[in-house]
Amino acid sequence: MDWLWLGVALVVVAFVVLALAWRPLRSLARDVQLERARESFALQRERLEHQFLRAAAATGKPRGLIWKACEWAEGVEFARDRRSGQLAALIGVTIQFEAVPGSDMEGLPAVGNLRNASAVFFYHGGRWRTSGKALFNLNPDEVLARFGGQYERLADGE
Repeated sequence: MDWLWLGVALVVVAFVVLALAWRPLRSLARDVQLERARESFALQRERLEHQFLRAAAATGKPRGLIWKACEWAEGVEFARDRRSGQLAALIGVTIQFEAVPGSDMEGLPAVGNLRNASAVFFYHGGRWRTSGKALFNLNPDEVLARFGGQYERLADGE
């Protein structure tokens, strides 16, 4: 009978220790994930930039325009989606379009204007991905300020 009480006591103590250690362990796991994601992004950045351009061009948006080229800013802003916990990366980009031949955009002088945007990337399943989503007229700092309720900025080393 003493063994039974000892076993119950050990289970209770283990449960209490686990409950107390849960937050620090979860925080440590998030820090490790973020560091791996940062390193992975740096190693794959050129490929991801090309993937973004292909995906963005495939969306057909903006209507009547062809994605011609992107000029990428050096920095990357990392953030975490407040609801899902998913990591995101934002890079400032200057986009050059040309009109689709025969479209109603052809001949408009504004088509040649360079457009500023933030390219959006997501870390999912241990890999960086993009759907070609661009947030026009916003640099990464402005995106994080405007969508602060959705994204939490991750400072270097966080």
